[in-house]
Amino acid sequence: MGVPHLFEEPILFIGTLFSEKNIFEAVFPALQNKFGNVLFQSDIQPWNYSAHYTRELGTPLYRNFIFFDGVIDPSTLADIKLLTNDLEAIYSRDGRRKINLDPGYITLAKVVLASTKNYSHRIYLGKGIYAELALLYKNHQFITMPYTYNDYKDLYYLNMFMNVRKLLKGNRDRKIT
Repeated sequence: MGVPHLFEEPILFIGTLFSEKNIFEAVFPALQNKFGNVLFQSDIQPWNYSAHYTRELGTPLYRNFIFFDGVIDPSTLADIKLLTNDLEAIYSRDGRRKINLDPGYITLAKVVLASTKNYSHRIYLGKGIYAELALLYKNHQFITMPYTYNDYKDLYYLNMFMNVRKLLKGNRDRKIT
């Protein structure tokens, strides 16, 4: 018989995608109010991995990741996704999002994303939200899955996740927020 164990120590992150930097600047404080202090924030990078979002968000597209300080309970990921969906709706115009907010978490072993879309590799969390293992830590590096999004496969973002993993490893005494 297996013995239940507590979860790993995940750090929440929000991947943002937008075309209007002023929208990002407006949403950023709202994210801090909801999720707390920022542990690490990536540079704002041009994003051209797909044309999927251009009709809704506009062009050119930019990507930014915000990692929040403190450990979250991973069972709250569905609620966090619903909160980010609400923020997307608040900042939408004419029924179209102006910013895409994708929450996930990172542990020493993996990067997990939340999604409203079901697919064969996603696991239902509840409340219409699914989880997806995007990156797996093995042999001192994050490795991708066959379904990992192209930007998450990019060396820039793989290095970013490795750097955040190092921060997490150095701060194992965090408290759950």
